[in-house]
Amino acid sequence: MPLPKISEARNLSDEEIVAQIVALKKQLFQLRLQKATRQLEKPHQFKHARHQLAQLLTVEHERKAAAQSQSGAEE
Repeated sequence: MPLPKISEARNLSDEEIVAQIVALKKQLFQLRLQKATRQLEKPHQFKHARHQLAQLLTVEHERKAAAQSQSGAEE
């Protein structure tokens, strides 16, 4: 399973990004719980989830910065 591309994250709407961020944080919690109880079978899922979460947070931050700079330019 290849790592997701950031272009896929940029194609999402703001609401979808927020929803996926929440879902990935829950997934990471579940993975940590499975790791602690030694039930985790695929440790590479950590890398994929963290990578995708970082991409989504980056896109979210870029959009907020762009919106803030546009509102600052209008004043």
